[in-house]
Amino acid sequence: MAKGSDWNPSLWMDTFKELVDEELEYDDKWTFQFNYSQTEEVTRDEKRRGWKVYIHCACGNFRCEACSNTWSSARTTVLYRYRLRGNRGVVSMRPFGQACRRCQDDGFNLPGFSKEVVEKSFIRLFGKIKKKCYNEDSDGDEGPAAPFILTKPHESSLCEACRLGMCCQNEEESQSVQ
Repeated sequence: MAKGSDWNPSLWMDTFKELVDEELEYDDKWTFQFNYSQTEEVTRDEKRRGWKVYIHCACGNFRCEACSNTWSSARTTVLYRYRLRGNRGVVSMRPFGQACRRCQDDGFNLPGFSKEVVEKSFIRLFGKIKKKCYNEDSDGDEGPAAPFILTKPHESSLCEACRLGMCCQNEEESQSVQ
């Protein structure tokens, strides 16, 4: 199994702290948190308060908590909400899980990620933040999304993001939602 098969919140927290100041070269204070129930829907009031959404598709690894079965997915959805108010920025993240094919359980296992995947996800997010919060002309040097090498079809019935209508499976590239 690839490195990073278990959900590791501290990897995300530590990587955010390492990258935020060098990627967002502004004097604003950015914080990072998790919200395991957030959705892509931004209410009118949230829009007025500056909230934006970015959905990222990444390669994740899973381990079933019940039977220890492991698998990888090139269509692992990560949802970010972010805003900048005054000189304080907030990024809130939700990873979406997958159910185990072997167990056919309704429970979702959260993905694990390699440090490289986490870094790439944040670089893409910071590109969106630069464009949407700082009015930079482009998304920075995030470059195109890495091509996915799909060896198996995406199993929508086992994907938490699919069940909630937020999966990145049909997207060629990650998306921003206004």
